[in-house]
Amino acid sequence: MKYSAEIPYGAYWSTPFARWQGSFSNLHSIEFAAHVARHELGRRNIDPAILDYGVLGFSVPQKHAFYGLPWLTGLIGAPRAGGPTMMQACATGVRTLLAAVQEVDAGLASVALAINCDRTSNGPHLYYPNPRAPGGTGSAENWVMDNFGCDPLGGHSMLQTAENVAARHGVTTAQQHEVVLRREQQYAQALENDAAFLKRFMSLPFDVPSADFRKTVATLDGDEGVVRSSAESLARLKPVAAGGTITYGGQTHPADGNAAIIVTTAARARELSRDPAIAVRLHGFGLARAELAYMPEATIPAARNALAQAGRGIADIDAVKTHNPFAVNDLVFARETGADLMHMNNYGCSLVWGHPQAPMGTRAIIELIEELALRGGGFGLFAGCAAGDTAMSVVLEVGDAHA
Repeated sequence: MKYSAEIPYGAYWSTPFARWQGSFSNLHSIEFAAHVARHELGRRNIDPAILDYGVLGFSVPQKHAFYGLPWLTGLIGAPRAGGPTMMQACATGVRTLLAAVQEVDAGLASVALAINCDRTSNGPHLYYPNPRAPGGTGSAENWVMDNFGCDPLGGHSMLQTAENVAARHGVTTAQQHEVVLRREQQYAQALENDAAFLKRFMSLPFDVPSADFRKTVATLDGDEGVVRSSAESLARLKPVAAGGTITYGGQTHPADGNAAIIVTTAARARELSRDPAIAVRLHGFGLARAELAYMPEATIPAARNALAQAGRGIADIDAVKTHNPFAVNDLVFARETGADLMHMNNYGCSLVWGHPQAPMGTRAIIELIEELALRGGGFGLFAGCAAGDTAMSVVLEVGDAHA
């Protein structure tokens, strides 16, 4: 099928991603996303007042997050735009995009903003009161660290889900490290010619604001905290878990940042597009859930569901992006779907530039669009797993607006 809503070409953006406890570690993620959105809308000569719907995604709450999307749109000068706040861990980027597309397709909105932000740095430490407990003592939670380390349904860590999948599919440490080196090589392409690829959707150098957003305290030339590996350095690493296969080099790092995509009608997309001759159309979405404690496998049925809705096969796809918190994700995805392991994730992926959860998928989708535009058009697939052994996927097309 084809959805009627479209993404205006170029009407999207992402900050650089900064490794946690880095340059964005003390910026309120929702206020920061609004600060960036005001700037990026201005650069594109898009009046925020035209927005009549929005959906905000995050996975790490911040102070006053109760007010969610209406607070953010109020901050950017879009007082008519209301909408929900959503949370689906690392699948949030696809989830918020689908919500925006559905709203426009239903005729309930004309110009929607899907905006996602997260700050894994300095996540909240929560106390849940229980006056009836012995001594009146409640329970506490370190939102980021405790949830990385334990799925309450099975008591296992996210790392364990990757080890389970590696064991089931016979994936070795050496194979994972080979993928890491290839992904870093692909990311290096995005840095060529003074980061020309990144500058297609990212303002660089990027001005890092102070916590009160009144001044610039630093500038970033690109993503902060990206590791450069070598075969020798990776070979020296031992698996994180005893008897396992996954090293620190074979997994991503937590990060901070935000990203956004505008969704609108086909006619309005021409008006808001950086190049009215280019159309970005949505053809399919997919949701799936894998067996308990096998999270990396969930992208496979999610991608198949999106492809089925789009009426396409993997052979019809010109570019593939995945969320790969572990290198094992890509190995298994390629084996099971037939995707080309060494040519998926061109120009970068979360394995390299980091894992700020909600905006991660949004940035990957943006990069997918730009890769297809550089190719002269075609079909693209993004798939990303998420906490709870779930995943979401999207199939989109970059093509001639008049076709």
